[in-house]
Amino acid sequence: MAALDLFGRRWNLRIVWELRHGPVGFRALQERCDNMSSSVLRQRLTELLDAALVEQHPDTTYALTELGHGVHRALRPLVRWSAEWAATLSAAGSEDAR
Repeated sequence: MAALDLFGRRWNLRIVWELRHGPVGFRALQERCDNMSSSVLRQRLTELLDAALVEQHPDTTYALTELGHGVHRALRPLVRWSAEWAATLSAAGSEDAR
């Protein structure tokens, strides 16, 4: 249940998603997350750092830890399902337009 509490908080999954390809600086991460407020980003990064899912490098960039990469791998089936769902909704919308 701790994972549901952590990932149920707004932005935490988005931050993991945005870090999936490698280290990102604070400002770039903020921009990738729709320019969320810096105070919220700091708070969410602290939560993810405390959970050992994100690490901060000496150059101040943030990156996923091995555990964090595990979260990303766990999200892949949800991403696939999401694409199928979007296609189904799109097809249904096309049929309604006829």
